Amino acid sequence: MGKMLLNQYEKPIRDHYKILGLSWAGWVFDFYDLILFTFLIIPIGKELQLSQITLSYALGVSLAATAVGGVIFGILSDRYGRKTVLQLTIVIYSLGTFLCGLSTSLESLILFRIITGLGVGGEWATGQTYIGETFPAKLRGRYGSLMQTGAPLGILLASVVGGFLTPVIGWRVSFFLSIIPAFMVIFIRRGLPESDVWLLKTKEGAKIASDTLNSGVSKFLALFSREHRRMFLLSLVLATLGLSAYWFTYSWMPDYLYLERHFSLTKSAVWIIITQLGGFLGYFSFGYVADRLGRRPAFTIYTSLMALGLVMITALWDYVVGYPSVILGFMFLVGFGTGFFGGFGPLFSEIFPTSIRNTATGSAFNLGRGVQFFTPVVIALIAQVYSLGAGIFLAAIFALATGIWIWTFPETRGRELEELED
Repeated sequence: MGKMLLNQYEKPIRDHYKILGLSWAGWVFDFYDLILFTFLIIPIGKELQLSQITLSYALGVSLAATAVGGVIFGILSDRYGRKTVLQLTIVIYSLGTFLCGLSTSLESLILFRIITGLGVGGEWATGQTYIGETFPAKLRGRYGSLMQTGAPLGILLASVVGGFLTPVIGWRVSFFLSIIPAFMVIFIRRGLPESDVWLLKTKEGAKIASDTLNSGVSKFLALFSREHRRMFLLSLVLATLGLSAYWFTYSWMPDYLYLERHFSLTKSAVWIIITQLGGFLGYFSFGYVADRLGRRPAFTIYTSLMALGLVMITALWDYVVGYPSVILGFMFLVGFGTGFFGGFGPLFSEIFPTSIRNTATGSAFNLGRGVQFFTPVVIALIAQVYSLGAGIFLAAIFALATGIWIWTFPETRGRELEELED
């Protein structure tokens, strides 16, 4: 009898926790690097003499670059393995954010944000695929969701650095600190196992035999084949709706609190931290709900809670602003509702076969994130006519749409990955 695959164990073992540890840590600093920029927009704009609209392009470009990174590193991961590519993406986004501290113009800032976005785009999908292939099917939802708890912690870390340290050390040094995750990879990489599902599919890591998926281009084109097209397009729409809900919420949230609600940068950071405490609990709990009730009900419950919180902190702000504890509660609810992001990785792992799993996951999620290039620009334009709050309100509509669209998918709770193989 052959050796058991990691996803065939009844309970997680040490190798599972090594995989979870690097994937989780990579996601913490992935989101830290993305969100830190939103806190540094004001001091960067002042020093480089850049307008709000101009800076929105710099933010949007990094999100657009994640689409390219998601496709490229998804293909590389399906060809060269999850472990190697995960480590590479962490090094790339760390380097990109470090270089942002050397920016002297809009052009150099945009170039370095593109490097950051490329790495960020590859990291999430590779980490989620890594976990999805190695954890037992009955626990896949909760551990995929547990990886997502890195997002609120990354935002919390960005809030602390951007809101408390930056006024003391400056925005350039804040960026320089972002090289730390690259050194983390050096110390963690030893002893980390490769995905044995991927090794099995590629005959113990040997170069993939010549077939229709041999080249990177054919791997990507396979997503549009008759066999995979429907599920890929459904996944792309789901990711686009969910990510629109997220980035319409957070791309200008610190500035919304600072400019329209007249909070100090420090107070804005504290309120963002409240949402991320909610986010941590939302991500942590989502996997248990998804493994218990199913992927579809869990998505709908959490997106509805997010939408409710968003309506209250934007359109209905004036009705609750006199009750700080109440409005903080709705800020917490916004964060808790974003826990639905814990469902993307397990869901995508359960609907695509090993040969294109990372390509499909990275492409669907990050093409959806790439569309968010327009999000900060749209909000900035809306703010010129109405307010930042009006732009952020649109996130509630996208959240509700996400909770409805999930019902176009089959229920995949507990699905064995081997069922997807040819």
